[in-house]
Amino acid sequence: MTKAARLLALLAALRRRRPATAGVLAGELGVSQRTVYRDVQALRVLGADIEGSPGFGFILKPGFLLPPLMFSVDEVDALVLGARLVAERGDDALAHASRQALAKILEVTPGQDDAADFCGLVAGSSEAESNTGSVLPLIRRAIRDGRYARIVYTTINGAETCRQVKPIALGFFDHCCLMAAWCELREDFRHFRTDRIGSLDLLKDRYRPSQRMLLARWRRVEGIPLQA
Repeated sequence: MTKAARLLALLAALRRRRPATAGVLAGELGVSQRTVYRDVQALRVLGADIEGSPGFGFILKPGFLLPPLMFSVDEVDALVLGARLVAERGDDALAHASRQALAKILEVTPGQDDAADFCGLVAGSSEAESNTGSVLPLIRRAIRDGRYARIVYTTINGAETCRQVKPIALGFFDHCCLMAAWCELREDFRHFRTDRIGSLDLLKDRYRPSQRMLLARWRRVEGIPLQA
């Protein structure tokens, strides 16, 4: 966690707990008490009015606010719906991250703190088989780090095959989730349904060319435009 992210998390914790001891804050944030004391001092330097005394804890007095994030009503709706789609279609880690991110955004968006509860936009489940075990997080990590993966895959004909691939993208569709990758065996781009991946081992070696270069090449081959 970066210092900026840690300070934001500390601010959120101080707002929820009145008062909050250094020990409680350290446990919630996963840092040492010494780090809590340093970060409290850093927030004070930035203008936060934080009172504290031994055995009592810290209190953040009103008046210190983060710069507001300004979103239109449609933008807030898009954020809420997007977060709910991720929570419905992604793996457990992505689902948790989407809810956390949305809560942080709405917390510092004037007048939108309860927007998620009353926006009326619902993300329904898809026909795709859920794959929230170890496969999707490993694929995302392989894409992020640009690392090889070895998969055991069952084809549409029921044949089992072992491939070494360079994962470059994940596509979430109503009927399935697809991993786009460069297949070493076929020496070409291939698409693998995640519900047919029996096992996936993330290898230590990083592949070349980079994930960005392969992704750009794959987009050109498939005629897929860049997305914002």
